[in-house]
Amino acid sequence: MKKALILLILFVFGLTLSIGCSSIDRNNKAKEQALNIYNWTDYLAPDAIAQFEKQYSAKINYDVFDNNEALYSKLKAGNPGYDVVFPSDYMVAILIADGLLEKLNKDKLPNLANIEKKFLDPPFDPGNQYSIPYHWGTMGIGYNIKATGGKIDSWGAMFDSKYKGRVAWLDDMRPTLAAALIYLGYDPNTTKPEEIAKAKDLLVKHKDMVVAFGPGTCRDLLNQGEADVASDWNGDTAKVAAENPNLRYAVPKEGTILWADALAIPKGAPHRELAEKFLNFMLEPEVAAKNADYAKFATANKIALTKGLVDKNNLKNPAIYPPLDSLKNLQYIKDVGEATKFYDQAWTEFKAAIGQ
Repeated sequence: MKKALILLILFVFGLTLSIGCSSIDRNNKAKEQALNIYNWTDYLAPDAIAQFEKQYSAKINYDVFDNNEALYSKLKAGNPGYDVVFPSDYMVAILIADGLLEKLNKDKLPNLANIEKKFLDPPFDPGNQYSIPYHWGTMGIGYNIKATGGKIDSWGAMFDSKYKGRVAWLDDMRPTLAAALIYLGYDPNTTKPEEIAKAKDLLVKHKDMVVAFGPGTCRDLLNQGEADVASDWNGDTAKVAAENPNLRYAVPKEGTILWADALAIPKGAPHRELAEKFLNFMLEPEVAAKNADYAKFATANKIALTKGLVDKNNLKNPAIYPPLDSLKNLQYIKDVGEATKFYDQAWTEFKAAIGQ
């Protein structure tokens, strides 16, 4: 009888303990907050994500887009639940104009003081009312020097019959049309339909040159040997060039676009308070350096640079941190307003000519 009683007591104790532990587990999970991020591919260091999750008892849900237009379409249709987004310069202006971003509470962003002054108060967001600087860089030409037989320094390589069937373009409307416009001597932000049409005609005329479009980047097409020359973002080419000695990156002599990506909170973000903590976290020098080194892009965080937190090999790499004299012919892509319809039409016709 005593044995049965002891077993009964142990059973009840074990059941109570099990229920208690289950309750604790549920409470811990309930305390864990979600942060939904919409970003470019490979743009956050995994250990930075893990650090934030641990520090704030949060779970980051990471969704990716290939170009700014995809980001815009998603938010324009109604924010599906994103808390933080990473738009580029001109897209920041468009999102602000359309009322799709939350105004920032700078009292919650003391680390904004870590940003280099030249990246503050940008033309696309005066006073940084809606966005904070993240990375910056250039669009240029990534190429395989073994295939080209020498250095490339012009957009003309993208239209050189020598590389027929070996050219890749970014699957990104404004940057790709900007490259064609610049090569023709036009403003990459032109609003003249006839100039945009000529850029489209140039691309269509050389459609047989194209082997593929790179979704977000052309680095894999270069690294895997599918393309010999490609338009690409500087850091993306630099990332694969670190492992492939045949790959190079060039800023074309005709000029190109200078870009700056930002962090912003979309209208209707469900976890606004946590999003603000994330933005301030991203501005910490150690975190900024970690993300810059991982993505192989230049950081706008002056403290990360002055404290020597950024990898010295990256700092010495002109593809990642271009010398100032190479930036003379560079321009930001800007919101062209109503003229966007001309770019849309040109892009649709170019893709159709390729068969996409």
